[in-house]
Amino acid sequence: MSEWEISKTLGRCWGTDAKFEVGAEYYAALVETENGFERRDFSVEYWQENQPPVYCYWRTKMVRPDHKKKLFVDDDMLMTFFERLADDTGPDKVNFRFVLTLVLMRKRILKYDSSRYENGNEIWTLRVAGAKRNVHVVNPHLTEDQVAELSSQIGGILQIEM
Repeated sequence: MSEWEISKTLGRCWGTDAKFEVGAEYYAALVETENGFERRDFSVEYWQENQPPVYCYWRTKMVRPDHKKKLFVDDDMLMTFFERLADDTGPDKVNFRFVLTLVLMRKRILKYDSSRYENGNEIWTLRVAGAKRNVHVVNPHLTEDQVAELSSQIGGILQIEM
């Protein structure tokens, strides 16, 4: 399993290296690189002019360094990220999506329905709360340590408490 070292905001636009002033809005994004996901922040102006290719993004504001950390990602963002990972079959992404599934189950956004075996893989069927649709997730049978490590990485990437 690869390590994703996702840094906190550096307070600068990745595209222009311009510093974000306190209160300035910017886009925080996950970009897929050959080493996994990397966080990059973009000024609103750079974002609108260049539309950088990103995997997932959210709009936020620059806060004072001593400001108490708030949750930057809402349930819709988590679900969007979950759905974006649906077609990725790489082991790291399957593991990452499975742990994200557990987070969404804990938040009662996804509800376990059933499981089946297909080509040697256990596939979970989950209902999306408030919607009349199901999603399917591969259970990679992670150890508790792997789940804890990935949970920490998800929290670090998305800046949320896990």
